[in-house]
Amino acid sequence: MFKKYSLNSAQSTVKLSLLAALTLVSSVATAAVTRDLAAPSGTPSADEIIDQVYYVNHFYAFDNYGIGKQGKKITVLVNKSAGKKPTTITVERYLNNLYEDDDVVKARDLAIFRSGKLRGTGMLITEYDDAAKASSYAIWIPALRKIRRFAEPAQDDAWGGTDFTFGDVSLRKPTDETHEFMGTETFSGCLGTVTLADNEKNRYTQELPAASCVADGKQVYKVKSTTKFENWWYDHRISYVDTESFADYRTEFFKDGKQIKVIDRDWKPVDGASDPRQVVWGYWYGKTFETGHETWAIIPPEVVEFNNDKRKASLWSEKTLRKIRR
Repeated sequence: MFKKYSLNSAQSTVKLSLLAALTLVSSVATAAVTRDLAAPSGTPSADEIIDQVYYVNHFYAFDNYGIGKQGKKITVLVNKSAGKKPTTITVERYLNNLYEDDDVVKARDLAIFRSGKLRGTGMLITEYDDAAKASSYAIWIPALRKIRRFAEPAQDDAWGGTDFTFGDVSLRKPTDETHEFMGTETFSGCLGTVTLADNEKNRYTQELPAASCVADGKQVYKVKSTTKFENWWYDHRISYVDTESFADYRTEFFKDGKQIKVIDRDWKPVDGASDPRQVVWGYWYGKTFETGHETWAIIPPEVVEFNNDKRKASLWSEKTLRKIRR
């Protein structure tokens, strides 16, 4: 367990804002699903499907995965409220799963923010083979020129200004819910996007991708997952999962019989992949229906890398955090 530091109000705001934005690009696992999980044969059970979804979302099919920067291309996170000017944050992120020879570390995830209020901020997350051991969050705060360490956030914490919770994108384990197989069907339609007027765009949002129709016409497993937590923000969610790659294209959330939120994920296949589960993100989209607020994380294909053997293990270290330039 890491020591909690005493923070003043300004530092606390930095912490909350950073964790909120970072979790979108942080997807290191904490559950029992491991890199040696084989694809099931025949029609899988609901539990097997969700385990496979977890495997895919945590990029276990790759030794490493990154979304870096190529020229002016970089990953951008857009948040938009109706009638208000959208906000953007840009980020680089690098995940390392190649720790088979390490009996302690399971994976490390590095994120560096390049614009917005978090510019020059970085975080290194370390996950351990021991599932009972809490992950470590080391944050480089440029205003202090110091590294601080924080405890893992709660799953139901809402991100400041986004439509995701920490559980939505990294912390929810397959064992946190009970799963029910609802059959196989054909997915219809395209995935969601945020619409920006010309006067709402900045240098990072001048060229936005069209809505992805990658899932349209695909066969998908439909799985209902009911939370085990009491008085939770949702009662159950329904996932639409590709029958070959186990990419989860859409998740619908329900409370008291009413849909309250949707998350869409644009998954891109990898050319020449030996495993159909080797897919990467094109974008994430989320919408909360009560407020109409939307979030869109856009990952240009030019910045995506995987199995890059030129990345040294030393990249995933606190030394890298200290080298970040504001």
